[in-house]
Amino acid sequence: MLKSENETPSRTVDRYFASLGWKPFRFQRGVWRSYQQGTSGLLHSATGTGKTLAVWLGPILKWLRENPDRSKWNPKRPPPLKVIWITPLRALAGDTESSLRSPLEAMEIPWRLESRTGDSKASVKARQLKRLPTALITTPESLSLMLTHEKLLEQLAGVEAVIVDEWHELLGTKRGIQTELALARLRRLNPAIRSWGVSATLGNLDQARESLVGVEAVEGGREVRLVQGYKRKRLKLQSLIPDRIDRFPWSGHIETKMVPQVAELVDGVNSVLIFANTRSQTEIWYQQLLAQRPDWAGRIALHHGSLDRSVRRWVEDGLRGGSLRAVVCTSSLDLGVDFTAVDLVIQIGSPKGAARLLQRAGRSGHQPDAESRLAFVPTNAIELIELAAAQDAIKKGHLEARPLINKPLDVLAQHVVTIAIGGGFRSDALLNEIRSSYAYQSLSDDEWRWVLDFVVHGGSSLTAYPEYHRVKLVDGRYQVTERRTITTHRMNIGTIVSDASMTVKYLTGTTLGTAEESFLSKLEPGDKFLFAGRLLSLVRIKDNAAYVKRATGTPDTVPRWMGGRIPLSSELSAALRGKIAEAAAGVLIGNEMKSLKNLLKLQQRWSVLPKQDELLIERIRSRGRYQLFLFPFEGRLVHEGLAALFAYRISRYQKTTLTMACNDYGLVLESPHEVDVEEAIERGMFSTEELVGDLYSSMNATEMAKRQFRQIARVAGLIHPGYPGQPKKASHLQASSNLFFDVFHEYDPDNLLLQQSRREVLQFQLEANRMLAALDRIGESRVLIQAPRKMTPLAFPLLVDKLRERVSSESLRDRVARMQAELEKAADRRLPGDQE
Repeated sequence: MLKSENETPSRTVDRYFASLGWKPFRFQRGVWRSYQQGTSGLLHSATGTGKTLAVWLGPILKWLRENPDRSKWNPKRPPPLKVIWITPLRALAGDTESSLRSPLEAMEIPWRLESRTGDSKASVKARQLKRLPTALITTPESLSLMLTHEKLLEQLAGVEAVIVDEWHELLGTKRGIQTELALARLRRLNPAIRSWGVSATLGNLDQARESLVGVEAVEGGREVRLVQGYKRKRLKLQSLIPDRIDRFPWSGHIETKMVPQVAELVDGVNSVLIFANTRSQTEIWYQQLLAQRPDWAGRIALHHGSLDRSVRRWVEDGLRGGSLRAVVCTSSLDLGVDFTAVDLVIQIGSPKGAARLLQRAGRSGHQPDAESRLAFVPTNAIELIELAAAQDAIKKGHLEARPLINKPLDVLAQHVVTIAIGGGFRSDALLNEIRSSYAYQSLSDDEWRWVLDFVVHGGSSLTAYPEYHRVKLVDGRYQVTERRTITTHRMNIGTIVSDASMTVKYLTGTTLGTAEESFLSKLEPGDKFLFAGRLLSLVRIKDNAAYVKRATGTPDTVPRWMGGRIPLSSELSAALRGKIAEAAAGVLIGNEMKSLKNLLKLQQRWSVLPKQDELLIERIRSRGRYQLFLFPFEGRLVHEGLAALFAYRISRYQKTTLTMACNDYGLVLESPHEVDVEEAIERGMFSTEELVGDLYSSMNATEMAKRQFRQIARVAGLIHPGYPGQPKKASHLQASSNLFFDVFHEYDPDNLLLQQSRREVLQFQLEANRMLAALDRIGESRVLIQAPRKMTPLAFPLLVDKLRERVSSESLRDRVARMQAELEKAADRRLPGDQE
């Protein structure tokens, strides 16, 4: 880019934009002005609207104004550390570095820009321990690791700005809490530091802003900007509606009948991202598309988080370079990677949230003035209602909030050891620093003393075991003195706790990625499975690696990874109930709802469609079993908790065995004895009283708390997964955490980590707050109890989920097809008792 010696910084930036064919937007200039004034803030703008340049050019403009004499610029002597850029995924660091480097090179600014993540070379990390670059791209984990190096603190104290990218992805997670604590430390090192966050598709913006800058900035009256950029881009949504809508759809099965239509859609554009909700789905859809169009071999690819980094980089480079027509992916491509060439996004199955749908749609037309296009492919008919509901939520601006986590002590314990390694601390000073973060503003003196005692003595239960005396108090200052403790802690910094995984390799040694140990350990040599877009055969398992070879034929299985099920968001649940209520009134808006006319009409013939202030209960007897179908439309996790709660409350006054199944729309309780649902309601089945106690009793909460405690024990440093190349087996880690749980339960019942595990079961696994809100709503609703003669369209998917639990000589698909045929035949004739 040509330059003028007397050019103003603003003119330099304007010419840079002009070289790209753009002009700066008003919100971008607003961020630059705020930055010059020393202000911190949160930028909220739609995906692909120029957020990165808005926050990145603030520090650059400031430096240009402070260094107007270009003759003094020396690329061989770049300025010291000025900017830390935090990315939520280390996989995004390379793409972020390319985006940030572009304006530096165009304007010939002599900054050194580097990344520091778990993927960085050891030689780079070693060099950075001596001198950090002018701008550093890093992750929450790597930033925390830097805080353990006392010799870096002086350089970190000179940081002018910390920028957190994709803040909405960290918010409401323990990685977000880890980031908050690191930001609090940076603010303590340099009180004048500017903190800026970048976010899209987020509901609770005020909380997001306050958690980013800390309570001192907010309570101290410092101006903290909330900059609204482009709230909405031009968006075009379409649905691929099946030629024939089943009136009795079933969920949970990865349906691929739509593959030909998807292939036709891909054929009509140059570049497509095809999102599926799980890694297993991506493997299957990739294979199905290749089978449909063998000539696409080498032109379509697969991308998810369990693939080796080299594979993912090849796919990303192929998208940028235009050599790939389509990529089947998970949320691994939701963020950050700038693919301006993507013409269309295809979403397989419901995204379960309006914000997620909007985020993924924004991956196409990734420029401010471009239209984002998304095509929705339902995996069952009722998901079309979800898309209609999501469109309503987007139009009304009802995007999902990210519920925040309140003072998790496992993360705090880890952070305290981190600071003790990085130079040490005095108790009062660190407590004030920690309380300045949003997450720990209500941390009590007793909780703080407990955490200190835990890291110094192991708490009251582990005092006799020296290996848990990690921090020492020396002359009033807490610090870590043992090299082994320092090494172990540095290797295990972080809050991401996943199921133990194994590397999947060819016999030649080429790495394909990782799959969970719990899956691979069940395979026998010769078993065939889909992975990394290939059909593989297991040869052997050795040294925590699964060695495989290419196979032919059909797969025996597909890997299933933990965390695959995405629950329906509360906002989308409310919008879904609204669409059902509209249909009950005979109002069908949009192609999605109109395509379901026959299904909805049949539901009303055989039962009813509930209105907003109604709860539908269907009583059906089938094959000598009594079934109660309830339809709160609150999402799978809430329904799992409600089903267990209702079963527990019924069993207290009626001797019977209740089994259950749930989906996002409702739940079913099945029993060999008829349940008097009217009496159950009178006896408090829907009551909010004693909710927590009944939940613990109904959900076998001790076992659930044990599972949750495993994650807490790992983060808090009670157990660690082993050394590089020598990971501990999942069974060993499980046994260790269970032992700690049992010891605390028996001898230290007031242990705060034990209490935290119970709270997290309620918050994360049972969604207790949503359950309480649902019960409040149900309590104010009119209950409609119906007794249809046949299984209704709403009940049928739940029946299929129940069938999965039973042993049958027939395949599930065959059984379901026969049942569908029988019900369709009944639907074509009028049954006694049908509604008019």
